[in-house]
Amino acid sequence: MSTAAALVRTRISKSQESSKSSVCAMATCKVMRAIRVSEFGGPSVLKLCSDLPVPTPGQKQVQIRVHACGVNPVETYIRSGSYARKPNLPYTPGSDVAGVVEAVGDGVHFLQAGDRVFTTATESGGYAEYTIASEGSVHKLPDSLDYKQGAAIGIPYFTAYRALFHKAHAKPGETVLIHGASGGVGVAACQLARAFGLRVLGTAGTPEGLKLVLNNGAHMAFNHREKGYLDQIQMATEGKGVNVIIEMLSNVNLSNDLKRLDFGGRVIIVGCRGPIEINPRDTMTKESSIIGVALFYATKEETAEAAAALVAGMEAGWLKPVVGPEYTLDKAAQAHEDIINSSGASGKMVLTM
Repeated sequence: MSTAAALVRTRISKSQESSKSSVCAMATCKVMRAIRVSEFGGPSVLKLCSDLPVPTPGQKQVQIRVHACGVNPVETYIRSGSYARKPNLPYTPGSDVAGVVEAVGDGVHFLQAGDRVFTTATESGGYAEYTIASEGSVHKLPDSLDYKQGAAIGIPYFTAYRALFHKAHAKPGETVLIHGASGGVGVAACQLARAFGLRVLGTAGTPEGLKLVLNNGAHMAFNHREKGYLDQIQMATEGKGVNVIIEMLSNVNLSNDLKRLDFGGRVIIVGCRGPIEINPRDTMTKESSIIGVALFYATKEETAEAAAALVAGMEAGWLKPVVGPEYTLDKAAQAHEDIINSSGASGKMVLTM
């Protein structure tokens, strides 16, 4: 072989190697689809991007391949810019994901690649094909529950537990009214209250919702769109009133809630969409309390307690999340529109990837 020929072959070989390296680099540089919010506003600010880099886990973090993500009302308030805490723009919404651990960062001890998991919070956002979460926010998902059910656990069940037991200090034998019991938090509260020995009354706004409430732990259900339903609730307590009310729409119901309490009763505020006028005297006559709930402020000890109780419920079989409307990732804006304006909640709304 001549020197010139050998030189040409060497150049071709180097060119091929360079080409291979470029292909390999492209193969390892993964991209994903995710929703991004670049400005606060209506549902239309939820934009689907198809070329975002897949996030990598840092110290004590895990990377999760997302199969489903829950949609929560609070995410619509954050997106609109009306919530007290605002994320830095741009951001990806979503905290309640379920999926499979793809990789773990340094310092992760209790999880490994291949584990089926659900989360109570994410670092990079859950409306995405991949997300990053701190190990402390990730819990193993039992084989008895699918990924959509897993995405319905996070905020709804931990909020319901906090409302009932950390804030209301509800006890077996007490009567609890769950106002708006057919949604994600409502169904969770029904299941928890029934399992812990409370008498459970629930409200919903549709026949389907009433059936759902009764099928998930309520002893009695009332249509909150019917005139006179509050009198029916009072009769169901033999005129005494209820010990605890879990309230999803306090800007509509709080004034009436105070009149439905027994002595020492507690109204626990889980949801609110505006102001309401009340008569403080209604709290004096029965020494009742109005207590707000914000899951964000739960301590590590309180979160661990709730997690232990919920895992026990999954193992025992009474904790069974009800999945409601399902949307693909590209329909996230429609999901945000519907979760606020739907005629009646029916289980937990989820996005599927």
